[in-house]
Amino acid sequence: MNSFDIDDTITKLSQISSQRAKVFSGHQINSISELLYYFPRKHLDRTNITLIRDVTRGNKFNIVGTVETFGERSTRYKKIFQVIVTDGTGLIALTWFNSIRFIKKLFKKGDTIAVHGKVEWYKGLTINHPEFDRLDHDDNPSNTGAIIPIYPLTIELRSAGIEQRLIRKTILEALNSVSSVNDMFNDLFIRSNNLCGLDESLKQIHYPDSIEKLNQAIYRLKFDEHFLLQIFMAMIKKNIKSEKTKALKDVGPYFKSIRNTLSFELTKAQKRVIREIHSDMKKNVCMNRLLQGDVGSGKTIVAILSTALAVGNNVQVALMVPTEILATQHYESFQKELSKARITCCSLIGKMNKKERKIIINNIEAGKISVVIGTHAIIQEDINFKNLGLVIIDEQHRFGVGQRNKLTEKGI
Repeated sequence: MNSFDIDDTITKLSQISSQRAKVFSGHQINSISELLYYFPRKHLDRTNITLIRDVTRGNKFNIVGTVETFGERSTRYKKIFQVIVTDGTGLIALTWFNSIRFIKKLFKKGDTIAVHGKVEWYKGLTINHPEFDRLDHDDNPSNTGAIIPIYPLTIELRSAGIEQRLIRKTILEALNSVSSVNDMFNDLFIRSNNLCGLDESLKQIHYPDSIEKLNQAIYRLKFDEHFLLQIFMAMIKKNIKSEKTKALKDVGPYFKSIRNTLSFELTKAQKRVIREIHSDMKKNVCMNRLLQGDVGSGKTIVAILSTALAVGNNVQVALMVPTEILATQHYESFQKELSKARITCCSLIGKMNKKERKIIINNIEAGKISVVIGTHAIIQEDINFKNLGLVIIDEQHRFGVGQRNKLTEKGI
C-alpha cells in the first residue's frame, strides 16, 4: 500500500480524479489533512436498527429500508406526500404535510434510506415528518454491528459522483496510507488530560469501533478546537494591549445627567460593570470587553451610560447591530436617554434614501453627530468618523471578525 504525507494533495488517493479534486477544492478540501477533517455530520448506529415488523406505536425507532413507491395524494383537508418503505419484514409510510414540493425531489424508487421518528398508526404504520438520510445501496441492515458515518453532501459533490460510499472509501484509504499524524500534545499531556491520541481520534470519528470510542474521539477533537481558540483569543488580547489609543479619563457632564434622571436604581452588577468599563477607558490601550446577561438583565442601560462617558470625553460612539429592526429598537432606547443630555444620535441603515444618507454621513464626518447606531452599513467605506472612540457591537457572534475589525479601524 502506498504511503502518503498528511499534507499531500488528495489527487494521490485512488478515487480522486482531477475533476473531483476541483469540486473538493470548492469546499476547501485540497490536502489529505483537510479531507480527514471533513467530519461526518452524524453517525447511524446500525447496532440500534429495528426491523419494521418489530416497531411499536408511540415509540421512536431507527429503521433502514428501501423506497418502494412514493407520491402525492389528497385527503379531505389538504395534499400530503407519502413514501412507502420496506425492509423485507414489513411496510411503513413516511408522511409529509408541508414542504411537499421540496421533499418529493429527494426520493427515487429503490433508494436505501435510514429513517428516525415516532411510529404512529393511520391505516397502517406511519411516521410523520421523519428524519432521514439517503444511504448507498450497500448500506443495508444486514451489515449489522457497524456505525456508519453520514457526511454532508452538497449538490456540487453529488453532481461529481461524490456520494457517501466514495467519501467513506476515500477517507479509509487516507487513514490507512498516511505515514504519521503530528499530535500537538505529547504523551504525558494526553494521559494527564484523559485524551486519546490524534491519530486514533481521526480514525474513530470516521470509522468508530463503538459509541464509546466515538464519544472519546469527539471529546478529543472538541478539546483541540477549544484549546486553539483559547490560544487565538490570548493572541488577540495581546495585540489589543499593544495598540495605543486615546485615554478617556473624564466622567464628563453627560453621564451624571442621564444617571440621575433614570426612573430606576442601577443594580450592584450594573454599577460594577460600569466602573470596570470606565477604568478600562482611562487607559491608553484598546479595551475589549464582552458584556453577557440574560434578556432584560439591563445590558442596554450599561451601554447607554458607557456611551455617555465616551461622549463626555469628546469622542464619537458607534453601535453596530445585525438587523434593521434591532437598529430601530436601539435607536429609540438610546435616543430616549441621550436626549436628556442633548447628545446627538442618529440611525444609519441600508434602506435610507440617498439624500438623507448623504446628510448624515457629512454630519458624522464633521463630528456633529456623537452617536451612530446602525447595521453593517456603518462599516461602508464612505463612512468616516471625525473621532470615533468607542465601538459597541450587539450580538457580536453574528458578525465576522473582518466586519468587527473594519469598524474598530475607523477609530482613533
